[in-house]
Amino acid sequence: MENLKVTIIQPDIVWENPGENLTNYSTTITAAGKTDLVILPEMFTTGFSMNSENLYELMDGPTVNWMKDTAKFNKTAIIGSLIIKENGKIYNRAVWVFPDGSVSYYDKRHLFTMGQEHLHYSSGKEKLLVEYKGWRICPLICYDLRFPVWSRNTDNIDLLIYVANWPAVRSQVWKTLLVARAIENQVFCMGVNRTGIDGYGIKYSGDSAFIDAKGNANFMNDQPGFMTFELNYQELHSFRKAFPVLNDRDKFTIE
Repeated sequence: MENLKVTIIQPDIVWENPGENLTNYSTTITAAGKTDLVILPEMFTTGFSMNSENLYELMDGPTVNWMKDTAKFNKTAIIGSLIIKENGKIYNRAVWVFPDGSVSYYDKRHLFTMGQEHLHYSSGKEKLLVEYKGWRICPLICYDLRFPVWSRNTDNIDLLIYVANWPAVRSQVWKTLLVARAIENQVFCMGVNRTGIDGYGIKYSGDSAFIDAKGNANFMNDQPGFMTFELNYQELHSFRKAFPVLNDRDKFTIE
């Protein structure tokens, strides 16, 4: 199986300004060069805003169309979350776009009640398993990271992705839980966060990361930028074969 080249983009999101943010991402993606997958953070066009009624888009709206055009032009997959309205409900939705422009999505299950997210967004009910270039990938969103049962590797996934707007005040929690999710699930784990200060005055320290299945971690600093990593499929599966923790995992049902 071929390795997977993945690019993390860690921005200072311009508050509630999709147009300017998309322009900035286009520039960064061009600078990053050839890659198999581009990962953008949670609510990558707006920041973590509760102004959902004024900021939502549709699945045929400008941001998803930008993702399709960018994916096709750069021959890469792209994922990030944005504010989407569908069937009368508004979701914090992670949209995955394949290089051919086809789309899959995941709606955030665990809404951040301390930030009143549950008052402005509807919760998702189903996880998403993406099969891409032979890899099995599960994308999740920010607060989902705190709930290990939801992240549990029950589908033999290879890569867990968390897109986030995770505040600097809890950066150590972010770092610790990302490493834990990688180790306990024997997966590569990538966390993609933002930097800067949002419209509510909340500071973000970046700390976007790539962690291997043994817990070896590479964290970015608090500056906007990007990093590209090559994920070695054979290395992952050789480790699982030599140390088959997943054979002893518990069986359970999530309600």
